[in-house]
Amino acid sequence: MTFLRESFIVFRRQLRMNLRNPTWVVIGLMQPVLYLFLFGPLLEPLAAQFGYANSWTFFVPGMLVQLGLFGAFFAGFGLIAEWRDGVVEAERVTPASRTALLMGRLWRDLIQLFAQALVLVGLGYVLGMDASAGGAALGVLITLLMGGACAAASNALALTTKSEDVMAPVINAVMMPVLLLSGILLPMTLGKDWLQKVSDFMPTRWVVDGVRTSFLGEFGNSAFLWGAVWSLALFTLAMWWGTRTFRKENA
Repeated sequence: MTFLRESFIVFRRQLRMNLRNPTWVVIGLMQPVLYLFLFGPLLEPLAAQFGYANSWTFFVPGMLVQLGLFGAFFAGFGLIAEWRDGVVEAERVTPASRTALLMGRLWRDLIQLFAQALVLVGLGYVLGMDASAGGAALGVLITLLMGGACAAASNALALTTKSEDVMAPVINAVMMPVLLLSGILLPMTLGKDWLQKVSDFMPTRWVVDGVRTSFLGEFGNSAFLWGAVWSLALFTLAMWWGTRTFRKENA
């Protein structure tokens, strides 16, 4: 109960900061929405080549994962500003659990991602996406795990670098191959054999395939199982790194 109370105190402060300046929430949602309206229609004549009767059922899950990846990975920039303003130092002198300091921030990021995901999936249905409600819900859950992993890793990276000038190029260097090799925009089956083999080593590629399979309602498919396993594994690893970094910062 103490841990939950401490996490909630941090979460409440973080949420108030977001509500005072929701600009980044809107900006984070605008990119996948623009992709939906400007890039999505281009896939309609190609959907049959991907094995999909409905192009939106292919494209919306990819945009959902992209939202979780790109939105959550920039969460650490706010932590750098807090560290510079002495907020992190003030939290360190309290007896609060270092895991709670991370978890409270993570709750804020997940709620933000969940609200954005609801808007994105809702727009997908409006545009004609054919997906079961249960499959979409499970797809959002997998995305939240993936987004939570990225947010925790982003916070850990922020406390490690303590500089936006260092953190920004690191994130860009990581996100570019992730975007290109995860099959978010186009399926990797369209690429050369060597490109497909390289993408097999990209965990996010399995997450994207898992979310797409979930939207199709094929829960027994191995792609769905691998996507769920990878998202859970990445979340666990990122939580360990984030918690370790907060504790190390206190040492």
